[in-house]
Amino acid sequence: MKYCRFHLNGSAHYGLVESIAGNDEITRVLLQSPQSSDGDVEGLPSRRMERIPLSQASLLPPVEPSKIICVGRNYREHAAELGHEIPQEPLLFLKPPSALLSPGGTILRPKTSTRTDYEGELGVVIARRCGQLTDGDLQKKDGQWTRAKGFDTFCPVGPVVADGLDPWAGVSIETRVNGDVRQSGNTQDFIFPLDVVIRYISQILTLEPGDLIATGTPEGVGPVVAGDVIEVSIEGIGQLRNSVADRP
Repeated sequence: MKYCRFHLNGSAHYGLVESIAGNDEITRVLLQSPQSSDGDVEGLPSRRMERIPLSQASLLPPVEPSKIICVGRNYREHAAELGHEIPQEPLLFLKPPSALLSPGGTILRPKTSTRTDYEGELGVVIARRCGQLTDGDLQKKDGQWTRAKGFDTFCPVGPVVADGLDPWAGVSIETRVNGDVRQSGNTQDFIFPLDVVIRYISQILTLEPGDLIATGTPEGVGPVVAGDVIEVSIEGIGQLRNSVADRP
C-alpha cells in the first residue's frame, strides 16, 4: 500500500496510490490523515476520484511530522570516507519541519555555506505513538549538526509513503546527480538496524504518528552546485527528483 499528499482543487489532500498497468496513479482521496489511523491506513475512509498519474500530480511532502530525527554515520563505508570511527551508539540530530521540500521542488544552497552535499537515504514514518521502548543510557557525546542540516528545503521527501518494505532483508538506495550514479547502498549495511534505532530514539523522546526518521546515507556523498539535478531512488518507493539553485 502506498499513499501520497498532493494538491487537488486548491487544497492539500492525502491519496491512495495504486499501480495500474505498471504506472502509479492516485485513485482515492483519504478523508482522514494517515496520522489518525493508528497504523491502519487502509482502514481509513476514502472516496473515489478521477485518477491522476502520480507523475502528473502536484505532489507535497507525503508526511507532516512534528519532528524529523536523523541518524548520522549509519553505514560503515560512509563513516570511513569521512575519516570517522564507527559510532558505538546511534548518532542523532534533528531537522525542523521547515526543512521539508516537495518532490520536484528546488533545493536552495544557503549563502552562508560554501558547500552543499547530496545525501540519499531511506525515511521511516512512525505509525503509532511510542516511547521508552527499552532501557537505555544517554549518549555522552553528540555531534551538533542541526544548523548545517536544517536549512529550509534541506529535507526533500517523497514521492510516496509505502508499507511492506523490509529494511532487515535489504532495501536498495541509489542517488544520481545529473544522471550519474553517485551513491549505491543497501539497508542490510546499516550499522544500527531500524529496530535498534527506533528503540534508542524512543528512550530520548516520544515518537508521534507521522514523525520522520532519516536512517542514514551510504558512501559517495559529494557536493552539488546550482543547476544540478538530484534523483534518489529507493526500492519499493520510487524516485525523488529535485533541482538545486542558489538562494537569491
